[in-house]
Amino acid sequence: MSYSLGNLPSFEQIRDAAARIAPHARVTPVLRSDALDALSGAELHFKCENLQRGGAFKFRGACNAVWALSDAQAAHGVVTHSSGNHGNALAMAAATRGIAAHVVVPEGAVRAKIEAIERAGAILHRCAPTQLAREAMTAEVQRATGGVLVHPYADTQVMAGQGTVVLELLQQAPGLDALITPVGGGGLASGAAIAAHAINPSLSLFGAEPLGADDAAQSLAHGSRVTTVVPDTLCDGLRALVGERNLDALRAHHVDVITVSDAETIAAMQLLWSELKQVVEVSSATVLAAILKRRERFAGRRVGVVLTGGNVDLQALPW
Repeated sequence: MSYSLGNLPSFEQIRDAAARIAPHARVTPVLRSDALDALSGAELHFKCENLQRGGAFKFRGACNAVWALSDAQAAHGVVTHSSGNHGNALAMAAATRGIAAHVVVPEGAVRAKIEAIERAGAILHRCAPTQLAREAMTAEVQRATGGVLVHPYADTQVMAGQGTVVLELLQQAPGLDALITPVGGGGLASGAAIAAHAINPSLSLFGAEPLGADDAAQSLAHGSRVTTVVPDTLCDGLRALVGERNLDALRAHHVDVITVSDAETIAAMQLLWSELKQVVEVSSATVLAAILKRRERFAGRRVGVVLTGGNVDLQALPW
């Protein structure tokens, strides 16, 4: 399956998404830490999407996609594949509209995330832990139910919903001159880039990507989408290959992707727990790891740092 499922959202669509999700999504806080500022040499403003409904920014995109459906479309429910946070978010969003959510989950997904999807009321469908198996099972469920596919990161309405993070952040912390988000499939990174440059075209944009799943960094370096990377990282939320349209947005908005090792990310995760007092998952910590690894790129800047999720299996911490 080629991930050209939707066009990139416009800034107007991101603003529409903000209005659409306002009755359901939380406005998450922006936190500061003197200790982390000192370590980085920068002024860091942490947008805590780990405190979003469902424990991740994914609720924004899923909620926008669900409420953008016509009544006729919504009647058949929604379908997706997800290793965790997007499936949970879509199940919660579907519940706000009283419709069914079918989530295809690969074997080996984080147990805490699977349990959250079940608690949110989704109908689970298990598959082998490969991209091919996920897509095949998703297509089968779609045929059987007539449900609408809400792709984790290549859906226009999902990207628009994720971009609302930046609308909030730039109101809460005016005067930022840099922004960094994690990069997996690219739904957040692309939506954030579009929103950020519509508001402030001079904002420097960065992405943080695990070294063991560095397809976005490779793709930007090579000038075309690299699909041969086999993800090998503890960052379970960032194992997806970047989508084609998502990559287009990263390229168009000159997003500088910094790769970080799992060891660097775990160290950053511990710092966020101890200094910011926030439970964030390992994928979230890539942003702080990237800032500390490339201090020279951030020194003296006011940096918006998106902490994407906090769904951690406390029985299987990475340290």
